[in-house]
Amino acid sequence: MKKRLLIALVLLVLLSTYNPQNISLINKFTIKEINIENNFILKEKIIKKKLEFLYEINLIFLNTFDIEKIFNNIDFIESFEIKKIYPNKVKIKIYEKTPIAILQNKKEKFYISDKIELINYIDLKNYKDLPFVFGNKENFEILYQDLKKINFPLELIAAYYFFDAKRWDLETHNKTIIKLPSKNYTESLNDFVNLRKKDNFAKYKIFDYRINDQLILK
Repeated sequence: MKKRLLIALVLLVLLSTYNPQNISLINKFTIKEINIENNFILKEKIIKKKLEFLYEINLIFLNTFDIEKIFNNIDFIESFEIKKIYPNKVKIKIYEKTPIAILQNKKEKFYISDKIELINYIDLKNYKDLPFVFGNKENFEILYQDLKKINFPLELIAAYYFFDAKRWDLETHNKTIIKLPSKNYTESLNDFVNLRKKDNFAKYKIFDYRINDQLILK
């Protein structure tokens, strides 16, 4: 902070008196290099393309709000940090959103982040095995929070299906279907977690909890 204040004071003095040498010194603080780090989903060249306007800005007077406006329009960016490296470099550390599922809404697809935000879908190899959600974001958020509260093994789930009856079916990667009731389904989920560990239940592919106090196995 003290270094930045000192440089600003020097610039103020230089700007108050015209001198070709002074102008040359001021130009040394114009941004010449942008370094992007911590990006795994977004390509560096795409980010830099959107930040080309920075090359015309003096590093001392860089306003982070200008960068924030750009990043607000990039779906996968959660937040970012900026570090000024004098005389003419800026380092930007990207924090990306983490997709946890793919929402299928009729013909449209979206990623759902771990904070239950929708992200426009693009084909990403690292996320091709995410579970699908056939329902809406609001209902999924309730289910997801309930699953986390009981430490349900989310890695088991291949798909979530929401029905007009306000209830969910969960499909596991081994094609087992868990049919949940519309209310008080956490008890059913806990029961399934306990039963799946027992050998004599491994043969069943449908665990139907829709009727109160009953489990139908098929």
